[in-house]
Amino acid sequence: MGAIYLLRHGQASFGSNNYDQLSPVGHQQAKVLGSALKARGVKPDVLISGTMQRHQETAAGALGELGIELPLQHHAGVNEFDHENVIEVAEPRYVDKLVMMSDMAASGDPRRTFQKFFQDAVARWVGGNHDDEYNEPWSVFKLRVVSALEDLVKATPPKGSTLVFTSGGTISVICAHLLGLNDAQAFTINWTLANVGITKIQAGRDGLHLISVNEHAHVEGAQPPLLTYR
Repeated sequence: MGAIYLLRHGQASFGSNNYDQLSPVGHQQAKVLGSALKARGVKPDVLISGTMQRHQETAAGALGELGIELPLQHHAGVNEFDHENVIEVAEPRYVDKLVMMSDMAASGDPRRTFQKFFQDAVARWVGGNHDDEYNEPWSVFKLRVVSALEDLVKATPPKGSTLVFTSGGTISVICAHLLGLNDAQAFTINWTLANVGITKIQAGRDGLHLISVNEHAHVEGAQPPLLTYR
């Protein structure tokens, strides 16, 4: 059977002008991911990345540690949903990131406050009652990801493996699809996914099997601490 490894990107630059770039911690995580894949004997036949900067930077760091020189293919189907659009539709004032950061800071617990706000914003998006307000409605995002999964299966050799550098929302949709979960349950998965976590799927004649989700021991015990979720 072929194996597909869904690899979440390293920590992005939350709060900066360019969220999509990896933070210094994210670059370290990417290298640790590559070392972890090498230690478990993964020798990929196909390399695929989303088109986002954080996907490609994670791929560069991990593949450098793996010593792999295969061509990196790009597939926009595994890109993350537009979280900034989801935020700005929920609260139009947050088009200005400084306003959002100021509001979060005023709460006394910025991270917790943002997480609660973001969960509510995502729930509104997933609910499907306001689709015309979003650049990419939830139903369209879900269809895009499931269609991309079909492409990943076709690209994976019967006894080979494919590495896919992607994002948490994409991984969550794929896991929910394979497990038969509803939309709300899909994002229950999303909130727990660690940066550079590994999710493995096996593809065979009898279909797709979810072997593992969110493996992250490679960052859990790292020094300095490298376990992050955004």
